Amino acid sequence: MDLRQLGHLLAVVEHRSFSAAARALHTVQSNVSTHVAKLEKELGIVLIDRHSMEPTAEGSAVVERARRIRTELQAIEDDIVSMRHEVAGEVRIGCISTTGRWMATTLLGELSARHPALRPVLVDAPTTSLAPRVLDGDLDMAVVNTPVVEAGLETEPLFDEERILVVPSRHPLAGAETIDVATLASYPVMLTPIGTTFRDAIDQELETVGVRLQAAAEVDGLRLLASLAYQGYAPALLPASAVSDYPAGEWSLVYVDGLARRSVGLVRNRRTTPSMPVMATKDVLCDVIRENGPRQPGIHVTLGT
Repeated sequence: MDLRQLGHLLAVVEHRSFSAAARALHTVQSNVSTHVAKLEKELGIVLIDRHSMEPTAEGSAVVERARRIRTELQAIEDDIVSMRHEVAGEVRIGCISTTGRWMATTLLGELSARHPALRPVLVDAPTTSLAPRVLDGDLDMAVVNTPVVEAGLETEPLFDEERILVVPSRHPLAGAETIDVATLASYPVMLTPIGTTFRDAIDQELETVGVRLQAAAEVDGLRLLASLAYQGYAPALLPASAVSDYPAGEWSLVYVDGLARRSVGLVRNRRTTPSMPVMATKDVLCDVIRENGPRQPGIHVTLGT
């Protein structure tokens, strides 16, 4: 078994065909097939189902370890460069879109100022997509909704955020600072659809106190939901991050007393040792949260000092 065989196996799994793997590796398909076949012969197992192009059960176990080996090899290279010169290398950071709205610009600016040779890559996706990618080694870290129930990930709390109502200026609730859940339930409001994490958490919480919300519309996407509310269609219930940094207009923010805050944290793979570039990026990200989080409406920083 050698590193080249493992690299070819990962390419086949990640590109879902031998031909696509060959293109990604800038080689011929027969070369990829030969390396994977030799690895299978050496281990005495089939690693890739040739019909579905999915890894077998044994193949999945090999792929998981191969990804960790790849991550550690890249970390060695990045650490040596960082020790000899300056912090350098690629760091892949996942982030839920609501938090990225108020954090990303400052984060990239700070990383550029402190570590000019660093190459950050930001990935915008939901928690359900980001957590597996951190576990697979495709991302070095990710800002996600917590808790994330996965033994292979470690989580550091960043902040809790209120659930806030964005209310058009002509609505009866406009101008109110805070309302209770009973008042919230007496008006139709825009919500994410049933089955989304944000909506289901709210429905389950309100069910315990016998309250059911009226949906003025169901919109699958917090960005679009916020945009519709700011344009005056109807009130919308949103996480605090989704209402940050919008320009002043004919709307107001109303806090809802009785709804639990939503937690956001930073996850990374506990089975790998972070490289110096990853640790430097994490430090900058945490500094950005500490500095900018308290300036956002409804954000309560929980990150340790």
